[in-house]
Amino acid sequence: MTSRRAVAPIIATLLLVAIAVVGGSIIFVFSQGFFSAAQVSGSPNIESLKFTGYDAADGTVLTLHDNGNSTTVSGVAGNGLITGERIGVYVQNNSVQKVTLNEVRFAGSVYTFQSGTDDTALATDGKFMVATKSTAGAATTVATTSAEIQPGQQATVILELADNIKVGRDAQFKMITGNGAVFVGTVIVGQTSG
Repeated sequence: MTSRRAVAPIIATLLLVAIAVVGGSIIFVFSQGFFSAAQVSGSPNIESLKFTGYDAADGTVLTLHDNGNSTTVSGVAGNGLITGERIGVYVQNNSVQKVTLNEVRFAGSVYTFQSGTDDTALATDGKFMVATKSTAGAATTVATTSAEIQPGQQATVILELADNIKVGRDAQFKMITGNGAVFVGTVIVGQTSG
């Protein structure tokens, strides 16, 4: 008979403990740089926008988030949603700081911000404004150089359509903020929600 010998159990246990200590030390040394670079400085920038509804009906008057109407004509009723007509998407800023919209997309088209005190200034296809409340003459909009929604504020993003959109189609509405956060919702063209 041949005799086979193995490592004693106590030596095997010591070898495993030593390997674990060396491995843990190596991981700790490599991760030191990551943890010091990833520390949060100042206040965190967590953005939260909530879609609360929309008005994409094929009508002449646009309903805003506060159930008021924009008296500015949004289009011609019964001809479908065509270039130059308007829709409104209702959003609420649930963040603790203002949110700046860098880019708005609807049904594949990119819309750029237009500043003004009310939505009568919105007269160019492919542009959008942010309405904060309805007034007797027209919707009061954000007059700053960028599309800002204040903390806790509800607003309507008014789009002047850049393309014809078929009624009944589900269209994606996408907002990208200044910090790179992306918020996506679905609008059923020809309907109102919220």
